Amino acid sequence: MKILVLSSLFPYPPIQGKAQVRTFSFLKHLNFDHEITLLTQEPEQVLEEDVAALKQHINNCIIFPKVSHQENTKGFLEKAKQVGVFFQQGTPPGFLSHYSIAIQEWLDEAVASEKFDLLLCEGSANEIYIRPQWQKKIPLVINIHRSVYGMYKHQINTHPNEKGLRGQLSLPILRRYERQYCHKFAAVIVANHTEHKLLKNLKLEVPITLVPNGLNLEVFPKRPCDISGHRITFMGAMNKPANVDAARFFAIDVFPKIRQRYPKATLDVVGSSPLPEVLELQEIPGVNITGQVPCVLDYLHNTTVSILPLRKSMGTKMRTLEALATGTPLVASDYGLGGLLVDEPSSPLVAMRANEVDEYVYAVGRLFQDEKLREKLSNNGRALVENEYTWEQMSLRYQQVLLDTYTQFTSEVEE
Repeated sequence: MKILVLSSLFPYPPIQGKAQVRTFSFLKHLNFDHEITLLTQEPEQVLEEDVAALKQHINNCIIFPKVSHQENTKGFLEKAKQVGVFFQQGTPPGFLSHYSIAIQEWLDEAVASEKFDLLLCEGSANEIYIRPQWQKKIPLVINIHRSVYGMYKHQINTHPNEKGLRGQLSLPILRRYERQYCHKFAAVIVANHTEHKLLKNLKLEVPITLVPNGLNLEVFPKRPCDISGHRITFMGAMNKPANVDAARFFAIDVFPKIRQRYPKATLDVVGSSPLPEVLELQEIPGVNITGQVPCVLDYLHNTTVSILPLRKSMGTKMRTLEALATGTPLVASDYGLGGLLVDEPSSPLVAMRANEVDEYVYAVGRLFQDEKLREKLSNNGRALVENEYTWEQMSLRYQQVLLDTYTQFTSEVEE
């Protein structure tokens, strides 16, 4: 198929976030079997070598300059009217701020030319370019990296005092917005169980398919041997609220109790851009804040236990898959596991689940003491990712949605 892909997020290098990794990984594999045209915007400080590298993986890349928020607010409505763009009530302002008239005009001409077999929208922020009347011209598919309504609903549920009445009033608008834009598409793809359930509850008249994130096993090899001792590692960007909360919770509430039992225990908090409230955790004996490190594998391969004590987050975490793939024994919360079936009675034990302080103390202590348990988690974790969560496997599922949508569209046109 000739597939036109719309992604305002420049997908290279695939190291700056889940959305970027997800977009690049799927497009890389799609490009093997299909003719891909990628329509994207360059970031403000794009490197020429990154553009060249992207074009090695995607033959036909059309790159527009990024539209700044300041440029777009001046006469934005007037410019939008010139090309007949209609923004539905409730569209998040952040989506509108980088809207490109040039991209809209290019898309209008491309769809009118009928030279593409399918239009794929990578990320909900790009739905503003999709005209409802295109449904009769070309099959439309959206890959929702993150539900706007779901994200906002989660924030209100976990921080009700911060959003207040204004947040409660905004939620129905975002719910309606998500329903409306999803109905412009013939198929919807989501990345995690939470959002799959959430969109199902919206009663969409559109098929919704779960295609989780995957992992490149070549980048995350299994560690060569078991690591004994009492070393704990928590990894994540330390300027994100969920990670900051998790780091403080574990370092302040959990780690001192572990250290009472294991006086030589250490906790490495590994991640870029640590905020002051993270840096101050170094005052706790045994806690080390590394900041950004050259290679996360050095920590995953050389720690006794990896933890993911998130208390307010959504979806399956790349860090969860990375720990499992490297064979690093993992203790994680329900939020950290993000719907992974790791401790079902009918399946092999893959990770230790913990949500309360005492549960973390127990799980980490068991792994400190039990070499066979560490070995079991190491082998089972690697096997789970190998069998179910590689990008190759996820891309096949992704591609099947596109093929089914195209087949359905062409059969309806023939009728």
